[in-house]
Amino acid sequence: MAIKIEMPKLSDTMEEGVIAKWNVKEGDTVEAGDIIAEVETDKATMDVEVFDAGTILKIVPGEGDAVPLGGLIAVIGEKGEDISDLLEGGGESSSSSSEEKEEVKEEAKAESAKEEASGSAVSSSDNGRVKASPLAKKIAEDKGIDLSGVSGSGPEGRIVKKDVEDFKGSGGLTKPAVSSTPALSFESLESKEVKVSQMRKVIARRLSESKFTNPHFYETIDIDMKAAFAARKSMNEANDVKISFNDIVVKACAVALTRHQAINSSWHDDVIMQHGDVNVAVAVAIDEGLMTPVINHADKKGLSQISAETRELAGLARDRKLQPDQMEGSTFTISNLGMFGIEEFTAIINPPNACILAVGAIRDVPVVENGEIVPGKRMKVTLSSDHRVVDGAKAAQFLNTVRNLIENPLSMLL
Repeated sequence: MAIKIEMPKLSDTMEEGVIAKWNVKEGDTVEAGDIIAEVETDKATMDVEVFDAGTILKIVPGEGDAVPLGGLIAVIGEKGEDISDLLEGGGESSSSSSEEKEEVKEEAKAESAKEEASGSAVSSSDNGRVKASPLAKKIAEDKGIDLSGVSGSGPEGRIVKKDVEDFKGSGGLTKPAVSSTPALSFESLESKEVKVSQMRKVIARRLSESKFTNPHFYETIDIDMKAAFAARKSMNEANDVKISFNDIVVKACAVALTRHQAINSSWHDDVIMQHGDVNVAVAVAIDEGLMTPVINHADKKGLSQISAETRELAGLARDRKLQPDQMEGSTFTISNLGMFGIEEFTAIINPPNACILAVGAIRDVPVVENGEIVPGKRMKVTLSSDHRVVDGAKAAQFLNTVRNLIENPLSMLL
C-alpha cells in the first residue's frame, strides 16, 4: 500500500519548508530511517527521513520549492503501484510548477542560442562597420563599450556575447570624457530578484512584530575596557581555550541578570514572567540573516566554558546545523557588531525577551585620568528594552552593573 510523505514540522515556528536537496530520485528503494531530503526551515536545514521501506514512486516538489506543513512531498510504495488517487489534489501543482520552471529555462537557453546564431549570421559590408551579434551590441551599449576596440571570436571575426563580457580594454567608453582626468570604468550591475529564504521570512515577521508591538526605548553607556584587556591577556596566557571580549560581555550580563531580574523577563499579556534561569542568546551573522544560539545557565558557567560553547554553537549556526532546542529558551540576547568596526547601534528586541544588548567596537580614545590626558580604550553598549516590562531606571541600574563588572573583571570570578 502506497504511503504519502508529508512536510513535517521541524521547528516550533515552522509554517512551511523549502526542499533544499533531494537525496533520492523516483524509482529508488529506501529503508526505514533513510534520509530522503534536506529541508530549509526558518531556523536551520533539517533532514527528512522515512519511517517505512519501499520504492520512491513520486517526488512532488522540486529543489527550491516551498511546501506548507502537511503538504505532500513524496509517495513511497511497491514498484508499479497505482498512486493516482493519492496524487489527486495532493500537490500536483508544485510538481507542475517545477516542470514549468524547467520549460522556461529550456526556452531561455533556446532563445539565447537562437540569438547567438542570428548574430553569427549578421554580415556587414567591408566599409568599416563592426560585425557583432544583436546580444553583443546590447551588452556593449549597456556597458558603454566601443565595439571597434573589441576582438571578435565568432565566425569571420564577428563579436559575440562572450567577447564583450570578457573585454578589459581601456578605450571602451562610447562617450568621450569631458574632463581631462582619465575616465573611470564601472562594472555594470544587473537587477535581479532574490528569493526570500524561510529564515528571512521569519526574521521579517518576528522583528516587525517586535518593533511595532513592543514599545522600545534605548540607553547607552560607555565602558572603560583597560582592565578587561589586561585580564583577557592573562587568562589567555594561562588557558587553552581563548577568551574573547564578547565572552566577557556574556558573563558580565549573565551575572548582572541575577541581580536585576526585571531585565531577565518576558511580557505575557496578563503577567510578566521573571525567569529563574539565565539563558543568554548570542546573535550570529550568516548569509540569510541572524541566528541566535543560546548559552543556557550562563550565570553558572565560567568564561572558558562560555567561550567553548559560543564557538561551537556559532560554527553550527554558520553551517546551518543548529538544532531547534539550541535556539530556544533565551531570556536575554546580545548582538555584537564591534568586529565590523561599528562603534554604536541599537538592536531590535528578540521575542520573547524584554531586552537586547548591542555591543560596539572597542575604541582607542584620549581620556582624562588624574587631570592628565592619557590613551584609553572604551566600548559603548546600548540596551534596547520593552517599556511594558522595564522602566528607564531599572535599565540604567542594569547597565551600571554590567559596566562595573567589565571594568572589574575579577569580580565576576568571585
